[in-house]
Amino acid sequence: MKIAVKKQFSNTGERRAVISADSQIGGASQGRCRSTEAKNPAGVACSCEALKESDMQYFRRLLTAIDTQPYLDEIAAVKGAWDQSTGRQNKIRVQREAQAIPLRGLRKSAIAGRKRSDVHESRWTSGSVNFPLACQFLRDTAKAEDSLLSRGKIVCLPAGRRVYPHIDRGEYYAVRNRYHLVLKSACGSWLKAGDEEIRMQEGELWWFDNKQVHEAYNDGDQDRIHMIFDLLPRAAAERVFGTAA
Repeated sequence: MKIAVKKQFSNTGERRAVISADSQIGGASQGRCRSTEAKNPAGVACSCEALKESDMQYFRRLLTAIDTQPYLDEIAAVKGAWDQSTGRQNKIRVQREAQAIPLRGLRKSAIAGRKRSDVHESRWTSGSVNFPLACQFLRDTAKAEDSLLSRGKIVCLPAGRRVYPHIDRGEYYAVRNRYHLVLKSACGSWLKAGDEEIRMQEGELWWFDNKQVHEAYNDGDQDRIHMIFDLLPRAAAERVFGTAA
C-alpha cells in the first residue's frame, strides 16, 4: 500500500487540536486511564475539539487495523529485551523515562567527527535478529514509501511516564520522515506536536512532524509500546549520500 505523506506544512496560527482515533482496534489491551477524562501532562482535560485529520499539519494516520500481537509476542519471547540497551535513558535527557529496543542505529564508524544527529548512515543492530517480524515491517514500509530505511527502535513508555518536549534537530532528521506504529496502548497514546494533540490507537501507523516541538505522556496503567522509525525518501538519497541509492 502506498502511503502518501506530505512533509512540508505551514503553521496556521495558535490552534490546539485533539483527535481521538475513531476506530478502537480489536484485541486492544485491557486497562484503564488514570482518570475517566483524558488529560495532558499538565493535568488539563483534553477538550477534543472537532478537527478533521485532513486539516492537521503535523499528524497523518496512514494505516489502521494492523495486527500487533505477533510483534508483542516477539518482544515477550526475548528474555530481558528491555534491559539490553539503556542508552535512551542514560544519554537522552528528554527520553530518560522511556525504554528502548534498538533495531537500527547510526553507523558509528561513519561519525567522523560529526554530531550524532548529523550522521546519515545507519545499520541493523546485533540484537535485531531477535525481532524478525518487526524488522520485516520496517522493510515493507520503506518499500511501500519508496524510501530508504534509517534508524528504528521499539520504545516502551511505562505508566505515568512521559517524553519531555523537544525538537529532533540535525541534518539526519531534517530530510527524513518519522513514523509510529502503536503496538500496545490501552487508553490510546497521547502525543502533541506544535499546537496539535492526538491519541493514537493500537494497530495504527502514523506519520508526524518531529521537526516541531513534540512530547508524549502515558496516562494509562499499563506500558505503552510503539515501533518508531525514520525513512529517507529515495528522491533525496542522492543528495544525502552523493550517489543514487
